[in-house]
Amino acid sequence: METPPWRERLRAEDELLEQLDARVEQARRRRAEALKEGAAELGSVYALAKQLGLSWTAVAHAIKKYTTA
Repeated sequence: METPPWRERLRAEDELLEQLDARVEQARRRRAEALKEGAAELGSVYALAKQLGLSWTAVAHAIKKYTTA
């Protein structure tokens, strides 16, 4: 089987990267919504972060950046 020309391979890989970027963005938004729900359930971002073993600033940043409200 012959390898496609480099331009075709490059175009295909660029399309794949665009698709992956879109999926990562969607996953970040879903994750942030879950973090937001967890913070509401536990009473604070700090309590959630402590339970997850993350910094509260990282959790707060993710919620702020990837959720609308």
